[in-house]
Amino acid sequence: MKKKTYSSLFWIGMFLLFIPGLVHAYLLMPFPGSQNLEAIKVCYYLEKIILPLRIVGAVMVLWYLFRFFSKAGVKGKIVQITLLILALGSLYITDIEFKASAMFEEPKTVKFANSVTNKVPESYIVLGIVNNGVAKAYPLVYLGYHHKVQDNVGTLPVLVTYCTMCRTGRVYSPVINGSRQTFRLVGARHYNAIVEDESTGTWWYQATGEAAVGPMEGSSLKELPYEQSTLGAWLDKHPGSLILQPDNHFKADYEDLKDYDVKQAVDRDSTLKKKDSLYRKSWVIGVIVDKQPKAYDWRKMQELCLLNDQVGATPLLIGLEDDDHTFHVFNRQVDGKALNFKMDGNGNLTDQETNSVWNWEGLCTTGIQKGKQLGKLQGYQEYWHSWKHFHAATVFWNGK
Repeated sequence: MKKKTYSSLFWIGMFLLFIPGLVHAYLLMPFPGSQNLEAIKVCYYLEKIILPLRIVGAVMVLWYLFRFFSKAGVKGKIVQITLLILALGSLYITDIEFKASAMFEEPKTVKFANSVTNKVPESYIVLGIVNNGVAKAYPLVYLGYHHKVQDNVGTLPVLVTYCTMCRTGRVYSPVINGSRQTFRLVGARHYNAIVEDESTGTWWYQATGEAAVGPMEGSSLKELPYEQSTLGAWLDKHPGSLILQPDNHFKADYEDLKDYDVKQAVDRDSTLKKKDSLYRKSWVIGVIVDKQPKAYDWRKMQELCLLNDQVGATPLLIGLEDDDHTFHVFNRQVDGKALNFKMDGNGNLTDQETNSVWNWEGLCTTGIQKGKQLGKLQGYQEYWHSWKHFHAATVFWNGK
């Protein structure tokens, strides 16, 4: 075999052994430019062939080292050994340091406490879920690191997810084709977490629950209702709620997300003077009514607290509680008539038509409408760039 030919064994083997893994890691992590590419199918199928390619590459490199390495010149040997050492280091990068499931581990202990023994500050923001009288709260600063918690609320299996890159939570049923699944974190595309179910190997977008690629492509996970609230506001409504406690194995990781749940990114940037402008990471409240998405500027909503609006034929009430973080979306139609809401002088939520008083569960507690219930609609807090990407037809409300 000619020198040039046997040398190519080494280089081709090195390419197969390391380059596919590096490309895969680049595309599934938020490196510069990687998340803007339409490459989720490339990532999916590349992951399937990385191991076979590595085996072939390893055989070629080992064969070269065994048969032909001694024939290389001193300079060639130094270059090849140096590159081999660096390439082996790349395996640590692709398979450990930048592997999503290793970077963001599942909780080692899923522990809950009631309001008496709870150690989570009531100022923390939580995702709250209720099922048949059982209430549970999952703090964002813990979810933000883990990205997902697989749990039960009463007898209801839940997949509670949160992605810090797009700042949004979703709760899904982990049941697919009648079987409960275990999900793993794959990485991210378009700055949104991707999870894979164990049975079908399908990849699902966290922000929408849509199957992006795999056997279930085109289908969607069943979304379950939840509320985003301060823990204090949640416990006011559900005093018997259980609260997810921090896993001490990840104390430092939780600390990295300190104030993430309550401070906008622009508030941390002292170079930005006009913080009310719309930025990529501006917060919005997103709703989807009759397939029409609409986004509401978070800062403007904080100024107003209440907004009577309409999407399509559905009259909406968007409201923020006094803590400036607990928000609600209701259908404000009662008995076929749209009510208009305001806050009275005592800070009570009232309808203008009858001056009845309503609580933040959407229940009328005093007045002519007593006992009537507003329909709850799912609202999402999300970064503007994420909401716009996944809901290209969205309408944006900025206070005008």
